[in-house]
Amino acid sequence: MSRERLYLFDTTLRDGAQTNGVDFTLHDKQIIAQMLDDLGIDYVEGGYPGANPTDTEFFSDKPKFESAKFTAFGMTRRPGRSASNDPGLAALIEAKADAICFVAKSSAYQVRVALETTNEENLASIRDSVSAAKAAGREVMVDCEHFFDGYKENADFALACAKAAYDSGARWVVLCDTNGGTMPHEIETIVGAVITHIPGSHIGIHAHNDTEQAVANSLAAVRAGARQIQGTLNGLGERCGNANLCSLIPTLRLKKEFSDAFEIGVTDEKLTTLMKVSRTLDDMLNRAPNRHAPYVGESAFVTKTGIHASAVMKDPQTYEHVLPELVGNHRKVLVSDQAGRSNVMAELDRAGITYEKSDPKLARLVEELKEREAAGYAYESANASFDLLARRTLGRVPEYFKVEQFDVNVEQRYNANGQRITVALAVVKVDVAGERLISAAEGNGPVNALDVALRKDLGKYQKYIEGLKLIDYRVRILNGGTEAVTRVLIESEDENGDSWITIGVSPNIIAASFQALMDSVVYKLVKSGAPA
Repeated sequence: MSRERLYLFDTTLRDGAQTNGVDFTLHDKQIIAQMLDDLGIDYVEGGYPGANPTDTEFFSDKPKFESAKFTAFGMTRRPGRSASNDPGLAALIEAKADAICFVAKSSAYQVRVALETTNEENLASIRDSVSAAKAAGREVMVDCEHFFDGYKENADFALACAKAAYDSGARWVVLCDTNGGTMPHEIETIVGAVITHIPGSHIGIHAHNDTEQAVANSLAAVRAGARQIQGTLNGLGERCGNANLCSLIPTLRLKKEFSDAFEIGVTDEKLTTLMKVSRTLDDMLNRAPNRHAPYVGESAFVTKTGIHASAVMKDPQTYEHVLPELVGNHRKVLVSDQAGRSNVMAELDRAGITYEKSDPKLARLVEELKEREAAGYAYESANASFDLLARRTLGRVPEYFKVEQFDVNVEQRYNANGQRITVALAVVKVDVAGERLISAAEGNGPVNALDVALRKDLGKYQKYIEGLKLIDYRVRILNGGTEAVTRVLIESEDENGDSWITIGVSPNIIAASFQALMDSVVYKLVKSGAPA
């Protein structure tokens, strides 16, 4: 059975750039654009040339894509101007791009209120702009802004805008749920009506996520006949974001309704890089990944309770709708206060720790985990600390060094410029194979000072921790009052880019932090195969 081609249009670098707190540099845009091309995206919208210096420079040279079409975004000609006398339109045509995506109003209300012009002038603007871009040899798309709201208000005018674009030569007429308030059944009904006037092979969908239905709305449009989907990586976008391509792509490839009917540019091989692509974007934006994101989230294939874990170990399909490896993720059985032997054994397997099923130490490890979680530890969030606890219980972690004493002082003083500053000083005494080493360090806080002092000199083990660095530090108060118990999570990274999380719990925040710091250093030594 032949499959229809379904096209993917990424607007991460344009619509995604409107996300609160997101500000792409030119270098960011270049890296992300190449990453999208490598993934197999059909259209990469790079931004709005002429709107800002970064986008203008980005479009001064066309990226060397393998298959994606580099797309410039901009407005149709302004009301009252000709196509040949509109600077914005000129900037679009001059941009080094394969395609141009115009945004045009398709709601009579928006034309009247936002543009303050007439319906006839709006239609003329669409026709003139598409014709000018076609004459310049560009593939042309028109984003019909506010289409679904406009259709419900005045269907004839909304359709007239779409037809003006198509009849003038637009390759794609993209129907936009700009305010994100349209329901999936409405999308399906309206798209179905539109394709009686314009072939579905020329219709696209651009859905916003204001009712948490952008992905569902995009799929509803495909069911109704649309053959292009616009979206962003990780659902970036203004307000609540856009349709999330990291959810749409695997659904299109792995769910039979779509995989049997459609072909997309993302191959099975490239699908296995999806989680890495998602994480790379978050890393570039210095954002914590959404651990609960479908398919690519850290918790997407996590099992916590003992009964579920036991079933997953027998057959993953009992609690998984697809294999995690297909999207570059992996199965994880959490070790928690609900843990049973199945959870623990699965996590030991994941960590590569050998064990005997009949070993009574396994039962001891399960009980130890439950006791520690009752005290405030959360090993489901601290993979490295679980690894060390398991190894210690099974008797397999050398005592590389022993901390005999640490001391931290915090003081406020005036610096040489007469500014009042706060400085922390830490001193750590360690015993390494009988050799006593004392290190001192200043930091901008007590934990930073301790971290620097602990890693300053570990004698023969120093070379193994040279690439170790702390990249995140999180504190949670577990109960109220002045004697509150504190949980500290520390994320560390090594020279290879591998990261891990360790945990400490104590009524004293410094003690909790030091536990987590110690576990991080010891885990690095174990990971590096440091000799005892």
